[in-house]
Amino acid sequence: MLNRIVLMGRLTRDPELRRTQSGTAVASFTLAVDRDFADKSTGNRPTDFIDIVAWRGTAEFVSRYFTKGRMAVVEGRLQIRDWQDRDGNKRRSAEVVADNVYFGDSKRDSDGGSYAPRNNSAYPAGGSSYAPPAPQQSSYDNVPAAPLVSEFAELSDDDGELPF
Repeated sequence: MLNRIVLMGRLTRDPELRRTQSGTAVASFTLAVDRDFADKSTGNRPTDFIDIVAWRGTAEFVSRYFTKGRMAVVEGRLQIRDWQDRDGNKRRSAEVVADNVYFGDSKRDSDGGSYAPRNNSAYPAGGSSYAPPAPQQSSYDNVPAAPLVSEFAELSDDDGELPF
């Protein structure tokens, strides 16, 4: 059996990070996902609001780096849960259990946001930014580059039509 789902959308709210009684991190958030087609009468694209649940390290990652409005790509599985409301009525909910969550936009595309964590607890004391390690010298750094030789002939005859 196969149960895989990939979604791309914007967070409708900041992720909510909680912990189970045993201390396992769980984050929940909602993605607004536009459909691929537009309504014929209005021209608008319908939007689906999909509940997402992330566990453990993925939950920590999402709660630290994602905020309302950020584009996210979620890879996971669809899960149907049965539960009872306050009045004792049986209810059923569909949600996606996220295995992986990726950035769907760039730092530049977000509303002035950054990829810096929302809290600085992940950094060593006294540091509030991340500096990547210095590049190490490769044994190929002192090898002269070979001259570029084109083995392809340039086409000058362009009829403007695509071949397919």
